[in-house]
Amino acid sequence: MTTPLRRMPGWAKALTAVVVVLAVLFAGIRLSVLPGLKDLFGTETHDRSGPALLESIQDISRYDAATGNFQVVVDLEKDTRFLPDAIRGTRTLYVGAGTVDAYVDLGKLGKDDVQVDEDRTSATLRLPHARLGTPALDPERSYAVSKERGLLDRLGDLFSDNPNSEQAVQKLAVRHIGAAAKESELTTRAESNTTGMLEGLLRSLGFTKVDVAYGD
Repeated sequence: MTTPLRRMPGWAKALTAVVVVLAVLFAGIRLSVLPGLKDLFGTETHDRSGPALLESIQDISRYDAATGNFQVVVDLEKDTRFLPDAIRGTRTLYVGAGTVDAYVDLGKLGKDDVQVDEDRTSATLRLPHARLGTPALDPERSYAVSKERGLLDRLGDLFSDNPNSEQAVQKLAVRHIGAAAKESELTTRAESNTTGMLEGLLRSLGFTKVDVAYGD
Protein backbone atom coordinates (compact mmCIF):
# COMPACT_ATOMS: atom_id res chain seq x y z
CA MET A 1 0.00 0.00 0.00
CA THR A 2 1.43 3.35 -1.00
CA THR A 3 1.74 5.96 1.79
CA PRO A 4 0.34 9.51 1.30
CA LEU A 5 3.88 10.96 1.44
CA ARG A 6 5.03 8.83 -1.51
CA ARG A 7 2.06 9.97 -3.61
CA MET A 8 3.07 13.65 -3.10
CA PRO A 9 4.82 15.28 -6.08
CA GLY A 10 8.43 16.46 -5.73
CA TRP A 11 7.62 20.16 -5.42
CA ALA A 12 5.12 19.43 -2.64
CA LYS A 13 7.72 17.45 -0.69
CA ALA A 14 10.19 20.32 -1.01
CA LEU A 15 7.59 22.85 0.11
CA THR A 16 6.67 20.67 3.07
CA ALA A 17 10.34 20.43 4.09
CA VAL A 18 10.76 24.22 3.92
CA VAL A 19 7.64 24.76 6.04
CA VAL A 20 8.92 22.29 8.65
CA VAL A 21 12.33 24.02 8.80
CA LEU A 22 10.72 27.46 9.20
CA ALA A 23 8.42 26.12 11.90
CA VAL A 24 11.42 24.74 13.81
CA LEU A 25 13.29 28.02 13.44
CA PHE A 26 10.35 30.09 14.66
CA ALA A 27 9.85 27.68 17.55
CA GLY A 28 13.50 28.03 18.52
CA ILE A 29 13.28 31.81 18.40
CA ARG A 30 10.11 31.78 20.51
CA LEU A 31 11.70 29.54 23.13
CA SER A 32 14.93 31.51 23.23
CA VAL A 33 13.18 34.76 24.13
CA LEU A 34 11.00 33.24 26.87
CA PRO A 35 12.43 33.89 30.35
CA GLY A 36 13.83 30.85 32.12
CA LEU A 37 14.30 28.77 28.94
CA LYS A 38 17.62 28.23 27.21
CA ASP A 39 18.18 28.58 23.52
CA LEU A 40 16.69 25.56 21.76
CA PHE A 41 19.86 25.08 19.68
CA GLY A 42 22.34 25.71 22.49
CA THR A 43 23.85 28.81 20.88
CA GLU A 44 27.22 29.92 22.26
CA THR A 45 29.05 33.21 21.69
CA HIS A 46 32.79 33.29 21.02
CA ASP A 47 34.83 36.48 20.68
CA ARG A 48 37.54 35.84 18.08
CA SER A 49 38.29 39.48 17.37
CA GLY A 50 41.86 40.47 16.65
CA PRO A 51 43.84 42.98 18.75
CA ALA A 52 43.06 46.68 18.36
CA LEU A 53 45.64 48.56 16.29
CA LEU A 54 46.76 52.10 17.07
CA GLU A 55 46.25 54.14 13.90
CA SER A 56 47.20 57.65 15.05
CA ILE A 57 47.84 59.91 18.03
CA GLN A 58 46.62 63.50 18.23
CA ASP A 59 47.60 66.17 20.70
CA ILE A 60 44.63 67.77 22.44
CA SER A 61 44.77 71.46 23.32
CA ARG A 62 41.18 71.86 24.42
CA TYR A 63 39.86 72.06 27.95
CA ASP A 64 36.76 69.95 28.52
CA ALA A 65 34.95 72.17 30.98
CA ALA A 66 31.47 70.63 31.20
CA THR A 67 29.56 67.49 30.28
CA GLY A 68 25.82 67.19 29.76
CA ASN A 69 23.92 63.94 30.26
CA PHE A 70 20.85 63.53 28.05
CA GLN A 71 18.11 60.97 27.50
CA VAL A 72 15.62 60.79 24.65
CA VAL A 73 12.81 58.39 23.73
CA VAL A 74 12.83 57.67 19.99
CA ASP A 75 9.64 56.40 18.35
CA LEU A 76 10.55 55.44 14.78
CA GLU A 77 7.92 53.99 12.43
CA LYS A 78 8.40 52.86 8.83
CA ASP A 79 5.38 52.09 6.66
CA THR A 80 4.99 50.66 3.17
CA ARG A 81 2.45 51.87 0.66
CA PHE A 82 -0.45 49.56 -0.16
CA LEU A 83 0.60 47.00 2.48
CA PRO A 84 -0.74 46.75 6.04
CA ASP A 85 1.72 47.03 8.93
CA ALA A 86 1.14 43.38 9.81
CA ILE A 87 2.68 42.40 6.45
CA ARG A 88 5.38 45.01 5.92
CA GLY A 89 6.40 47.74 8.35
CA THR A 90 8.37 48.38 11.50
CA ARG A 91 8.00 50.49 14.62
CA THR A 92 10.72 50.75 17.27
CA LEU A 93 10.53 52.44 20.65
CA TYR A 94 14.08 53.18 21.81
CA VAL A 95 15.53 54.93 24.86
CA GLY A 96 18.79 56.64 23.98
CA ALA A 97 21.11 57.99 26.69
CA GLY A 98 24.29 59.86 25.93
CA THR A 99 26.64 62.70 26.76
CA VAL A 100 27.88 65.87 25.10
CA ASP A 101 31.06 67.67 26.15
CA ALA A 102 31.52 71.43 26.04
CA TYR A 103 35.10 72.63 25.65
CA VAL A 104 37.28 75.69 25.14
CA ASP A 105 40.02 75.38 22.55
CA LEU A 106 43.12 76.81 24.22
CA GLY A 107 45.27 75.93 21.24
CA LYS A 108 43.90 78.89 19.27
CA LEU A 109 45.32 81.51 21.64
CA GLY A 110 47.63 84.02 19.96
CA LYS A 111 50.16 86.51 21.29
CA ASP A 112 47.59 89.28 21.54
CA ASP A 113 45.13 87.08 23.43
CA VAL A 114 47.24 87.00 26.61
CA GLN A 115 48.29 90.31 28.21
CA VAL A 116 50.51 90.43 31.31
CA ASP A 117 51.66 93.63 33.07
CA GLU A 118 55.31 94.35 33.87
CA ASP A 119 54.93 93.41 37.53
CA ARG A 120 53.36 90.08 36.57
CA THR A 121 50.49 90.68 38.96
CA SER A 122 47.73 91.32 36.42
CA ALA A 123 46.72 89.13 33.46
CA THR A 124 44.06 89.54 30.79
CA LEU A 125 43.05 86.58 28.62
CA ARG A 126 40.75 86.50 25.62
CA LEU A 127 39.52 83.01 24.75
CA PRO A 128 37.34 81.63 21.97
CA HIS A 129 33.76 80.80 22.91
CA ALA A 130 33.08 77.31 24.20
CA ARG A 131 31.95 74.75 21.66
CA LEU A 132 30.07 71.47 21.81
CA GLY A 133 31.70 68.15 21.11
CA THR A 134 30.20 65.24 19.22
CA PRO A 135 27.31 63.51 21.03
CA ALA A 136 28.28 60.08 22.33
CA LEU A 137 25.61 57.41 22.83
CA ASP A 138 26.07 55.24 25.92
CA PRO A 139 25.28 51.61 24.98
CA GLU A 140 25.08 50.60 28.64
CA ARG A 141 22.16 52.98 29.27
CA SER A 142 20.46 52.78 25.86
CA TYR A 143 17.98 50.05 24.98
CA ALA A 144 15.01 49.15 22.83
CA VAL A 145 11.71 49.17 24.71
CA SER A 146 9.66 47.46 22.00
CA LYS A 147 9.90 46.37 18.37
CA GLU A 148 6.98 45.74 16.07
CA ARG A 149 7.68 44.16 12.69
CA GLY A 150 5.55 42.89 9.86
CA LEU A 151 5.69 39.31 8.65
CA LEU A 152 8.02 40.09 5.73
CA ASP A 153 10.39 42.02 8.00
CA ARG A 154 10.52 39.11 10.44
CA LEU A 155 11.37 36.70 7.62
CA GLY A 156 14.02 39.11 6.35
CA ASP A 157 15.66 39.25 9.77
CA LEU A 158 16.10 35.46 9.72
CA PHE A 159 18.30 35.64 6.63
CA SER A 160 19.95 39.00 7.27
CA ASP A 161 23.59 39.40 8.33
CA ASN A 162 22.52 42.07 10.82
CA PRO A 163 19.07 41.15 12.20
CA ASN A 164 17.13 43.66 14.27
CA SER A 165 19.52 46.45 13.36
CA GLU A 166 19.15 49.50 15.59
CA GLN A 167 21.37 51.82 13.58
CA ALA A 168 18.47 54.00 12.44
CA VAL A 169 17.12 54.68 15.94
CA GLN A 170 20.63 55.13 17.33
CA LYS A 171 21.46 57.79 14.74
CA LEU A 172 18.16 59.50 15.43
CA ALA A 173 18.85 59.44 19.17
CA VAL A 174 22.28 61.02 18.64
CA ARG A 175 20.71 63.73 16.48
CA HIS A 176 18.10 64.57 19.13
CA ILE A 177 20.74 64.60 21.89
CA GLY A 178 22.89 66.99 19.85
CA ALA A 179 19.92 69.29 19.28
CA ALA A 180 19.07 69.28 22.99
CA ALA A 181 22.67 70.18 23.85
CA LYS A 182 22.49 73.22 21.58
CA GLU A 183 19.36 74.42 23.37
CA SER A 184 20.93 73.92 26.80
CA GLU A 185 23.26 76.20 28.76
CA LEU A 186 26.14 73.76 28.45
CA THR A 187 28.53 76.16 26.69
CA THR A 188 27.77 78.89 29.23
CA ARG A 189 28.63 76.51 32.05
CA ALA A 190 31.83 75.50 30.22
CA GLU A 191 33.00 79.12 29.94
CA SER A 192 32.26 79.73 33.61
CA ASN A 193 34.21 76.63 34.63
CA THR A 194 37.13 77.57 32.38
CA THR A 195 37.26 81.03 33.91
CA GLY A 196 37.34 79.55 37.40
CA MET A 197 40.11 77.13 36.43
CA LEU A 198 42.32 79.85 34.91
CA GLU A 199 41.76 82.27 37.78
CA GLY A 200 42.76 79.63 40.31
CA LEU A 201 45.81 78.62 38.27
CA LEU A 202 47.13 82.14 37.72
CA ARG A 203 46.49 83.24 41.30
CA SER A 204 48.51 80.26 42.50
CA LEU A 205 51.36 81.66 40.37
CA GLY A 206 51.21 85.05 42.09
CA PHE A 207 48.75 87.00 39.94
CA THR A 208 46.36 89.10 41.97
CA LYS A 209 44.10 90.25 39.14
CA VAL A 210 42.86 87.96 36.38
CA ASP A 211 40.40 89.01 33.68
CA VAL A 212 39.02 86.38 31.28
CA ALA A 213 36.87 87.35 28.30
CA TYR A 214 35.39 85.29 25.45
CA GLY A 215 34.95 86.16 21.81
CA ASP A 216 35.39 84.69 18.34
